[in-house]
Amino acid sequence: MLFRSCSSSSNQPWSQPVDTLPDFAHFYATVDGLRLHYVRGGNPHGEVLLLLAGFPQSWYAWRKVMALMGDRYDIIALDLPGQGDSDKPQTGYDTQTLAGKVFGLMQKLEIERHYLAAHDVGAWVAWPYAMRYSQQVIKLALLDAGIPGITMPDALPVTPDKAWKTWHFAFHLLPDLPEALIRGREDIYLEWFLRRKAASPLVFSDEDIAEYVRLMRQSGALRTGLAPYREVTVSAAQNVMLCAQGKLTLPLLAISADEGSIADMATPLRQFAGEVTGITIAHCGHFIPDEQPKALSEAMATFFR
Repeated sequence: MLFRSCSSSSNQPWSQPVDTLPDFAHFYATVDGLRLHYVRGGNPHGEVLLLLAGFPQSWYAWRKVMALMGDRYDIIALDLPGQGDSDKPQTGYDTQTLAGKVFGLMQKLEIERHYLAAHDVGAWVAWPYAMRYSQQVIKLALLDAGIPGITMPDALPVTPDKAWKTWHFAFHLLPDLPEALIRGREDIYLEWFLRRKAASPLVFSDEDIAEYVRLMRQSGALRTGLAPYREVTVSAAQNVMLCAQGKLTLPLLAISADEGSIADMATPLRQFAGEVTGITIAHCGHFIPDEQPKALSEAMATFFR
């Protein structure tokens, strides 16, 4: 049951229903002094499915998948630290630190085992999470992302037909300049970023763009959205050390898109994981959960069985 509670006599957390998703609600939990926002709902008797989004998105990126998979799973869609409506600390944006906060939330919610699906920067965080806390994860799905120190290429493409997909990596690494150019123009930046990287610009409505503009205009949000990029060398070194201890042992589904950023997720991951299944979603750009939620939901449900 979803409800609001402010009474000190209640041992239930405060929640607010999600207007567009029946049986889902907004929640907050404090982990290591950080207030994390997440949306939870679906089948309260189902196995837990944890969802992590990337830049420049939030839990909202998974809303269509949540509606399709909620009958089977108890779904938690988390805003990582610095993302969405979660707190935006000054430090702690290497992916191993972020993974530790995710683990802290799972402990707080008393969740011992769960499935995990993650996209973009969320996949960056999911990799060290699965490596360090493999006892937590039943199976893992990673969507259209190169993992720092693992499968992320050392050099970015410079030819016009490919450079537009990854140019932002170098741009986001620069100190101060992205903030100077984007601040006050968040709508222009986000409209290009979301609609250009999708196979069809019509995937993102004006309401969708407005939600991400709202989030990026929050105090500190632009800084913290860029922070994982600026910590990418730290994250890469951490992942190299983790992989020196052995391969990822749990089953991994590597999901590419035919018009996405990473043409083949699966092949390079097989060097670092023992059991990799690869699929490609057709008629899809980078934002797989938004663009092809039905195909994605069916693929994940089949893999998670």
